[in-house]
Amino acid sequence: MRDFATMSPAAVRSMIRQGKWAKPTAGMANGFTQANLAILKKELAFEFLLFCQRNPKPCPVLDVTEPGSPIPRLVAPGADLRTDIPKYRIYRHGELAEEVTDIVKYWEEDMVAFLLGCSFTFEYPLMNNGIPIRHIEENCNVAMYKTQIPCIKAGRFEGPLVVSMRPISEKDVIRAVQVTSRFPSVHGAPVHIGNPESIGIKNIHQPDFGDSVTIKDGEIPVFWACGVTPQAVAMQVKPEIMITHAPGHMFVTDVRDEQFGVL
Repeated sequence: MRDFATMSPAAVRSMIRQGKWAKPTAGMANGFTQANLAILKKELAFEFLLFCQRNPKPCPVLDVTEPGSPIPRLVAPGADLRTDIPKYRIYRHGELAEEVTDIVKYWEEDMVAFLLGCSFTFEYPLMNNGIPIRHIEENCNVAMYKTQIPCIKAGRFEGPLVVSMRPISEKDVIRAVQVTSRFPSVHGAPVHIGNPESIGIKNIHQPDFGDSVTIKDGEIPVFWACGVTPQAVAMQVKPEIMITHAPGHMFVTDVRDEQFGVL
């Protein structure tokens, strides 16, 4: 079995581009930053950029493409955002229209792509600190939930904060906070620890995105701001078209985690 953790970002992207990988990317190319994707038409790009600037926890901007260009020149100049993500979602007027494995035929000359920091980036440092990552152990997607915490509105963009959850043992919670707080460009420290109902999550075993994972005795659910937030916003704002990654199916950049962390 191939060791995906030690693959280079370019090798991961090549495998995805060739249609050989259409699964979540957690645990792949360890040590390299992964990113969420949001693509909008140019007329909405400034408002979305302002939304990200006002909501840096869920939407930390790593790169923004030139209008019409699918190439993320800052974080992976040899990549193509139309083909190098395992699975994409096409939203039309706020409704999820379809999931596809490339977006070449959907790309338009007035589109702008945003790459936003992803919490998969700090999972490798967590594991290096002896903190297991349950969705990697169970070979599934991370659990993600809509909350009742509102994002700060910018222009037409508004909606609820989405969080990702990882069960952490009681003895490791403080260390998990310390480790992830070193990565402010990829969501940073948790936004909530403990009782899910207090942030509007009614059933921890029924995530809105991703997969349910096991929470063992002695573990506490810990929640981080999540880059799937723009998808919840799209459902509320209903732009004509918005293209995103499918939750958990990230873009693997050429940038090492250290570049976005305080190590």
